[in-house]
Amino acid sequence: MTELPDGWARVALEDLAEPERGSITDGPFGSNLTSAHYTEDGPRVVRLQNIGDGTFRHADAHISPEHFASLRKHEVRAGDLLVASLGDNLPRACLAPDDLGPAIVKADCIRVRLGPQADARWVTYAMQLPATRRWATDRLHGVGRQRLGLKLIRQIPVVLPPLAEQHRIVEILEGHLSRLDAADASIRLGVRRAPSMVDASAIGLLIPRLGSSGVESVANDVLPDLPPGWRWSTLGAESEVVGGVTKDTKKQSDPNLPSVPYLRVANVQRATLDLTHVHEIRVPAARAEQLRLRSGDVLLNEGGDRDKLARGWVWEGQIENCIHQNHVFRARPHDTVLPIWLAWCANTYGTRWAQRHGRQSVNLASISLSTIRQLPIPVAPLDHQSQAVARIEAARSRAMDLVQSAGVVAARSTALRRGLLDAAFSGRLTGHDSDLDRAEEAITA
Repeated sequence: MTELPDGWARVALEDLAEPERGSITDGPFGSNLTSAHYTEDGPRVVRLQNIGDGTFRHADAHISPEHFASLRKHEVRAGDLLVASLGDNLPRACLAPDDLGPAIVKADCIRVRLGPQADARWVTYAMQLPATRRWATDRLHGVGRQRLGLKLIRQIPVVLPPLAEQHRIVEILEGHLSRLDAADASIRLGVRRAPSMVDASAIGLLIPRLGSSGVESVANDVLPDLPPGWRWSTLGAESEVVGGVTKDTKKQSDPNLPSVPYLRVANVQRATLDLTHVHEIRVPAARAEQLRLRSGDVLLNEGGDRDKLARGWVWEGQIENCIHQNHVFRARPHDTVLPIWLAWCANTYGTRWAQRHGRQSVNLASISLSTIRQLPIPVAPLDHQSQAVARIEAARSRAMDLVQSAGVVAARSTALRRGLLDAAFSGRLTGHDSDLDRAEEAITA
């Protein structure tokens, strides 16, 4: 066990709570609080989804003032420590925000009212320490979703310096973490923008001078003028578009039918194919041959979430004798269009067009075979298609490199956070730039 600086101590979380009865409590269980008690407004219910890793997440749930009054022993006040007993990154914890208002905790959410000997921010950071996470992981229990429980949360070990030292170190720590937060925000922004940068490049090459307003125009079948030598056509005119096989439960139990691999909606992603899990299906041999995919076929989704309509990619013959299900369309291009040109049309402005022309039920969106055949396709000279596709793929490659580099930087940022926490809770933070060197030492040791 690491030796602590003079004047520091190791205590249990319950030792830091107010001495009053009920200063540590969990939420009501069973019939005392169910979804039937929720109302559109009123006092808040703090649930597991509200407790982020150091941050309170706003996801509202309410109960009536009358029901709140009957559950006052579970009350949460601004500044209380909230600890998750179930879920990821236990003991995940945050502080109740100042604007929370009247509130109670729900089951599996622990409320700790801290006493004056502890800076609440210090205790929150203590919950994020790698050593604390290891302590919790070693004590998880239960069948299925494992939890800590109130008894163990009371016993969570906390390193405690004098109060003035807590304040000083927290200020230093938050200064360093704020810079990491700013860097992380920039990383996330870059990753979010990467796909839109590729889309902008693709749209500009597929339909020159077409901006965001032009995408909406195409979605509404108002087609802009094209350069000389180009023409507007449709997916059905430039390719053979067919639906796939419907899963028949009776046929699946027939051993006389051949079993072949088939692609589902889950396999057909935007600008890629995920072939990690490819299922098999029993179909008559003639039907399997009719639907057998060829290299260069374009696969497009028929249904699912609304933003996934018409997304897809080019089949390159990765699996022999593979077919596709009825929720995936296969477009086999004629020699007037390149497969990847067709795929990018569908994945850019085509998705907005499909949303405009598709159908929406309560949970799912879909687009029919006859409708998807009407998807507008700009037909450019083949040499332009080749050049445009090469430039789009180059832009996508740069975007993928950016995302990969961002992942490396984000992982280093996470490790630096751990190192800074270790340095803070061992008394080695000074407030100088050398703190980052100490953090690096902690994560490489």
